[in-house]
Amino acid sequence: QGQLMESGGGSVQAGGSLRLSCATIGHTFNSYTCMSWFRQARGKEREGLAVLYAGNTDGKYVDSVRGRFNISLDHAKRTLYLDMKRLEPEDTAMYYCATDRSLAGCNGWTRGNLELGGQGTLVTVSE
Repeated sequence: QGQLMESGGGSVQAGGSLRLSCATIGHTFNSYTCMSWFRQARGKEREGLAVLYAGNTDGKYVDSVRGRFNISLDHAKRTLYLDMKRLEPEDTAMYYCATDRSLAGCNGWTRGNLELGGQGTLVTVSE
């Protein structure tokens, strides 16, 4: 299936913005049914944030990030993005991208348990 590699994390102040990138390396890019971002804060469970189904340009979002985060895909660069704005300290977490080839797998995206995930990139938001 290849690999996913996230980048773009860092430390920002509350109210700031970041763009996360997820490069697909050696990945059968067109075989995915969905691509997604999830996060995991220390001591908390995984939280799916956004998902983009193949053939769609409009993502789906959980309530906590809707209107602040935007998921997009650059087919030419084989890269998934998560644009985050108005960041809050509660957004501090390790962020991961993930893909799944099955619709059943994709439909569980809010749990952050898709088939293939990357190593993550850390986002820290300070007051």
